[in-house]
Amino acid sequence: MDIPFREINTIEPLAECIKQHDGSFIVRDPRPVQEAENSIVNYLRHWSSNVPDRAMLGERDSTGAWRKISYRQMREQADAVGQWLLDHSIEPGQTVLILSPASIEHAVLAMGAMTVGVTIAPISPPYALHKLGWSKLQKVVDAVRPSAIFSQHAAPYADGIAAVELDGIPWIVVEDDLPDRDLIGFAELLGTELTEAVEQAFAQTGPDTVAKILFSSGSTGWPKGIINTQRMMCLNQAYHDTIWHPDEHCGPFDTLNWMPWHHTMAGNGLFNRSLRQGGTYYIDEGRPIPGQFDSTIKSLREISPHSYSDVPAGFAMLATALEEDSDLRDNFFRNLVFLQYAGASLPIELWQRWQELSVQATGLRTPFLTGYGCTETGPSITQLYWAVEGSGYLGVPVPGVEMKLIPVDDTRYEVRARGGNVTPGYLGNDLLYAEAIDDEGFYCTGDAATFVDPQNPSAGFRFASRVAEDFKLLTGTFVAVGSIRAKAVGALMPLVSDMVITGQDKSFVGALIWPDIGACRKLIGKGADALSDQQVTAHPDIRMAIADKLKSFNSSNTASSMQIARALLLDEPPSAEENEITDKGYIAQTLARTRRADALSRLFADPPPPEVMVFD
Repeated sequence: MDIPFREINTIEPLAECIKQHDGSFIVRDPRPVQEAENSIVNYLRHWSSNVPDRAMLGERDSTGAWRKISYRQMREQADAVGQWLLDHSIEPGQTVLILSPASIEHAVLAMGAMTVGVTIAPISPPYALHKLGWSKLQKVVDAVRPSAIFSQHAAPYADGIAAVELDGIPWIVVEDDLPDRDLIGFAELLGTELTEAVEQAFAQTGPDTVAKILFSSGSTGWPKGIINTQRMMCLNQAYHDTIWHPDEHCGPFDTLNWMPWHHTMAGNGLFNRSLRQGGTYYIDEGRPIPGQFDSTIKSLREISPHSYSDVPAGFAMLATALEEDSDLRDNFFRNLVFLQYAGASLPIELWQRWQELSVQATGLRTPFLTGYGCTETGPSITQLYWAVEGSGYLGVPVPGVEMKLIPVDDTRYEVRARGGNVTPGYLGNDLLYAEAIDDEGFYCTGDAATFVDPQNPSAGFRFASRVAEDFKLLTGTFVAVGSIRAKAVGALMPLVSDMVITGQDKSFVGALIWPDIGACRKLIGKGADALSDQQVTAHPDIRMAIADKLKSFNSSNTASSMQIARALLLDEPPSAEENEITDKGYIAQTLARTRRADALSRLFADPPPPEVMVFD
């Protein structure tokens, strides 16, 4: 398109690249970073004094109406929670375990705990909700040794809590649906009378105070507790203050998001950004999966966000909804400044659909500003903060973070990061942390990137692959899973939602594919609603349409490492309970290959069974 992007008020990208004697590169932005706050709570106190009645958070109540809490109310309630914790001898060095999705009370508890220096440990609710997760919950409990538990409801978590012997620990709930249990109502915390102890405790907090323990399973499937200090979180906000001009704080800005707060992307990145901006964060009860996305659409009819962040699957579903409803489209783009994707690369076909929607609504294109990071960096390492053509870009290191690039092959480099935002350790696992930090103090991400332009590091980087998920074919050809997966999913949209790329020690690449059932039903047309999901997946029209798209994909990708020789459609959705799909919607490729051993056997059988699609 020749149509320009809407303007964004950021500084010019800058990166200097220094080659070391071992062939690695150090890449950094040499500009100074703005001074960081000592605590994220400072933002709350600033806005509660300056715009006390502005809504900080909103969520749907039982009637479907928005329930909101202002910055003043958040400050008052957080202080009360902090006082209650101190009154009950829950002090700095101790931890509150949070078993709850995002909610206003979840935020109040988190801000209250951080006010007095108590650590929070928000964890994935399925650890406690499903029996399959109880062993992981036990790992978390053994590491954290919580002094209290918080959950919105009690009944869904009771069996999990009993399984890991947490019955004797104070359990705080918002809604007591276990009347026979000795539970503490959240209202009790809010009614606590304040003393000077809260201010004295807050004065003792600082950059080294442990704010959170965030648990990440990674490729192992087992949770590791990543220490998040106030320094990590505040530096992340300072990095972005450095990139953006001061008028970013001239909001108020509205955010709507569904992503869970026990992940760094939303819990640190989006929540803290909204807090820094003095914005209003609306908690989206929808999810980018069939049957749960209607809630998101309902909210976007009422809210025009300042920015919008989602995983590629969410952007695909939302694009379809906006294409079908011009009023919804126009309201969505009315106040929008930029888009941001996370968790996986955005297929180029989807990126193009979004630009077409933006032009229809505004006459301009809207930039996707993405970045790269991880829980260990709270979360930022790089940021794309200027408009580019296409997707898959990571930007450049944010000011204050150094990136080391270790050659993997002729074009790819393993990414490592060093800065004040890197975690000081893994909870109770010094050995694992020592293995994650190299001899120059860089955190080893295990991911790979490529230069956009090797002669111009300020042009930034593109994501190449997750090194741990990549593999070699029997021929010795290297397969970069992230690259082929993103391109293939994009080529097969909208009929396909995601896939697992496989072929370790085989002579060709294979794919296990999840069809997008909603899009497939539309293709089938009449009578599709009467079919089960399994019948939709096996429908000859669907198999033929996906096969045709795969043939076209293969014909435009001549390298064996980028061609899918066999494919099998899956009728069982990815399992969140077994970490096959993360809470952010990313398919853990290595774990999925392990879990789908039977499907892999059929995919590579000789001769292949009839359900396997074979492409010469």
